[in-house]
Amino acid sequence: MRQALNVLLVCVVSLCVWLPMAPAHAYDNPELLPEEETAIIDLAKSLTPRQEEDLNTRISDFETETGWKLRVLTQYDRTPGRAVKDFWGLDDRSVMLVADPRGGNLLNFSVGDAVYDLLPRTFWIELQTRYGNQFFVRENGEDNSIMSALESIETCLRQGGCNVVPGLPQEQWVLTLVTSIVGGVVCGFAAHPRKPGQILAWQWVLIFSPLWGILFLAFGIGPVVTRTSDWLPLSRNIIGFFIGALVAYLTPSFNSPSSTSET
Repeated sequence: MRQALNVLLVCVVSLCVWLPMAPAHAYDNPELLPEEETAIIDLAKSLTPRQEEDLNTRISDFETETGWKLRVLTQYDRTPGRAVKDFWGLDDRSVMLVADPRGGNLLNFSVGDAVYDLLPRTFWIELQTRYGNQFFVRENGEDNSIMSALESIETCLRQGGCNVVPGLPQEQWVLTLVTSIVGGVVCGFAAHPRKPGQILAWQWVLIFSPLWGILFLAFGIGPVVTRTSDWLPLSRNIIGFFIGALVAYLTPSFNSPSSTSET
């Protein structure tokens, strides 16, 4: 029995030692690299030939214009791994977009240190969650996910940096509208008069200002003005705030006749 356990233990240890060596080529596999110089390696065939050609030209022109190096790698069951770093000569002024549909999010980014001075880590997290999530990829395709992410990177690098991803998606605007309305409701309830002859309870409005101010300004207005210059979503959020405040301010007055008759 002891000999059988020893043999089993030796087999397990040997297997653990051997398994990491088997896929080692997947992390450094230069055989998958193309012979000609290109800014795109589309192993997963996420792009059409025309898209790849146009995007390759666009990336080359962008690098000539700005000095920033953008590269795209799509992969599925095969990857060149670390070999792409020497193939493309990635440095501190480089950004490599890696599209791999096997994970929960399509997009990943390898970013040079100099890029972080203009585009902080929060930018890349938002970029990944906006264009790489499964819902966006399912509705728009992997190609549009890649193109949209690259367009945002190019826009921000051209204008000298971004703290957030440009553009305001519909679902994000709806969220800012809801928080604006909720902030107005809080402000309206706080402003309702609590003393005879009082029209507006300013002291309660000030007391609750941290709450409705965060809802309206930080979550309702801030995400809009930092992502778009369009006045329409901003004006809608402001109107939503005042409507919510007005409705909340007038609602308690409906109970005043009944309360007066009871007394």
